[in-house]
Amino acid sequence: MTDVSTRFQTGFPKIGIRPTIDGRRKGVRESLEEQTMNMAIATAKLLSEHLRYPNGEPVECVIADSCIGGVAEAAACADKFAKSGVGVSITVTPCWCYGTETMDMDPSIPKAVWGFNGTERPGAVYLAAVLSGYAQKGLPAFGIYGEHVQDAGDTSIPFDVKDKLLGFAKAALAVAYMRGKSYLSMGSVSMGIAGSIVNDAFFQEYLGMRTEYIDMTEFVRRMDENIYDTAEFEKALAWVKENCIEGPDNNPADIQTTREHKDKDWATVIKMTQIARDLMVGNPQLAELGFGEEALGHNAIVSGFQGQRQWTDHFPNGDFMEAILNSSFDWNGIRAPYIVATENDSLNGAVMLFGYLLTNTAQIFADVRTYWSPESVERVTGHKLTGAAQHGLLHLINSGPATLDGTGEQSINGQPAMKPFWDITEEEAQKCLDATSWRPASVEYFRGGGYSSDYLTRGGMPMTMSRINLVKGIGPVLQIAEGYSVDLPADVHDTLDKRTDSTWPTTWFAPTLTGEGAFHSVYEVMDNWGANHGSISYGHIGGDLITLASMLRIPVNMHNVPEKRVFRPRAWGLFGTANSESADYRACQNFGPIYK
Repeated sequence: MTDVSTRFQTGFPKIGIRPTIDGRRKGVRESLEEQTMNMAIATAKLLSEHLRYPNGEPVECVIADSCIGGVAEAAACADKFAKSGVGVSITVTPCWCYGTETMDMDPSIPKAVWGFNGTERPGAVYLAAVLSGYAQKGLPAFGIYGEHVQDAGDTSIPFDVKDKLLGFAKAALAVAYMRGKSYLSMGSVSMGIAGSIVNDAFFQEYLGMRTEYIDMTEFVRRMDENIYDTAEFEKALAWVKENCIEGPDNNPADIQTTREHKDKDWATVIKMTQIARDLMVGNPQLAELGFGEEALGHNAIVSGFQGQRQWTDHFPNGDFMEAILNSSFDWNGIRAPYIVATENDSLNGAVMLFGYLLTNTAQIFADVRTYWSPESVERVTGHKLTGAAQHGLLHLINSGPATLDGTGEQSINGQPAMKPFWDITEEEAQKCLDATSWRPASVEYFRGGGYSSDYLTRGGMPMTMSRINLVKGIGPVLQIAEGYSVDLPADVHDTLDKRTDSTWPTTWFAPTLTGEGAFHSVYEVMDNWGANHGSISYGHIGGDLITLASMLRIPVNMHNVPEKRVFRPRAWGLFGTANSESADYRACQNFGPIYK
């Protein structure tokens, strides 16, 4: 089996803090050294206390050896950062500095500048000057400037500055962590779904990732030749028998499989889960079994499994494999979720990865299946929708691969939630398992059998649905919808659920409406959604997604994030502000993918 140290063996990017200073000595620089370095120290402390890597460890910051007053010290800082594995750059200063002499010139590293809002020295003047230089040189940078004036001796970081520092750093770390990793395509195109046509140019130029490919026959080879940890398999099988509740078989009696066949399916889907994980991240146990090449894995932080139909017409489906890997726990205990896209929808896999890296929580993969208007719900069930659902609902449901964290059986302050694995208790993991029924797959869909996870997401959770689409001539575009999961009366849910496949997991989602554009109504959200799939994250993370997208030069074509939470590089304002979406498109097109 794998452990955290093996899975994350390539390490994590660090945040580099660059204290810049007025280079004039004999009085000016000397008077500012302590204040400037203290800003860097305070920034590093803030980030390390509030942000964690995917393995749960605090984010690590590296501070330049000295304040940077000119190009020689800037070069020395750049050298230290390169040797230290820095992937994110934050410049801080309370004073005027020489802009193009002190700026960070690495085009592949996301960068921000915090100019102290104080009257004694013109930190804001440097901020404006250096951001102008970044725009002129085609190196977009984020500007951070507190709303209220601080005294020169004030070492605190105002709340608005904290929010921007943390928002920038979260997104920038995601950019840095993706670089050099892989998307693993397990199989090829599923049922003609465009997102499963894996676009290597997108992953390479926008995310800095490579694409790896294996044929699904690799699963057969590894099962036939016992290229998996057999001791772990026995452990997993016992765990499944104890913790995975098998639900009733909804198939017509004449095509239901035997008990012997069902037990064989359980064994197969467990092995598939082990093999998919080993393909992604490797497994040193395989080397001990004599399979050194297979032990290495593909360095994949996200993958997709084709499944339908070439696999599922003959073998058990991938639903159990995908659901368990996407969850924050399995037979080895509580651990970080793996990101696996159903039907090899690489574009949904990419946005699932975004959500995961921004939150360190599991992501729900779902079809954006049906818009239920208030009138339709009342006609079919007699129930009048109220509260968050009063304007209608989206039925998010797919063939059973959604993370079990999506049950909402974890809690924060007594409310349903999805949490980073290090905050999940054994009791909460068990509640997620107990709330899930594993239903024998619909044989008419999945001729090879298998199991689908069936659960109902608890209502009241803030959630963000997102999706990347590729558009000919433009490239990738991102769409975002914040909203809430919703509880329906049991009989109402049952009536609506049975109109589709009731063996699959359901999330009832009510997007937040703004009264404008695609968010004029819930119907408009559904009507403007760009594909059949979406990724759903716990929390309202739309602002963080917008920040991340701007770093990657991916424009956002629809969102309902309040303007005060939108944070993009300062240069975006130079492309027009009357229509932020239009400015976003122009800026992204102008600067282009960061790795092209």
